[in-house]
Amino acid sequence: MKRILVVVDMQKDFVDGSLGTAEAQSILDRVREKIQSYPKENVYATLDTHQKDYLNTQEGRFLPVEHCIEGTEGWMLHERIRDLLTGAVIVTKPGFGSLTLAEMLKKENEKDPISLELIGLCTDICVITNALVLKTFMPEVPISVDASCCAGVTPFKHEAALETMRSCQIEVVNGNTH
Repeated sequence: MKRILVVVDMQKDFVDGSLGTAEAQSILDRVREKIQSYPKENVYATLDTHQKDYLNTQEGRFLPVEHCIEGTEGWMLHERIRDLLTGAVIVTKPGFGSLTLAEMLKKENEKDPISLELIGLCTDICVITNALVLKTFMPEVPISVDASCCAGVTPFKHEAALETMRSCQIEVVNGNTH
């Protein structure tokens, strides 16, 4: 079975930019180690991607903080992660979850069975959304989340998201890290 790593939204704005947190900064070394443990061709990464009209979108009205505006420094992969993802499949997404990513990985699984591991930011928004979309698209594919390589908006929301994923038959490894 081919093991695939999905690195969710490890972008500057979520680490130490407009929506950065100490928890996000604290996982950088573990994220680097995890990425390096996979062959580059087995790594997919998502980029939260908004446009200049972000504040006029539904998400922008709920979260009125400009972030990950395409082409800005905050949209870029964090500088401590960027070089490690050279050669990875990069998927831009305008919202929390990516149907494009799910479709791509479903095709991979049809060619040769896969298992998925997710890491990244934020546990309680984009990580959980992508994990659930992937589980919906491929209910028999083993999916895990490495909690030590994820950070939520708050430590409480991180733990709540992990518990929800456990309930949905997504394996959580290295839990209770924050």
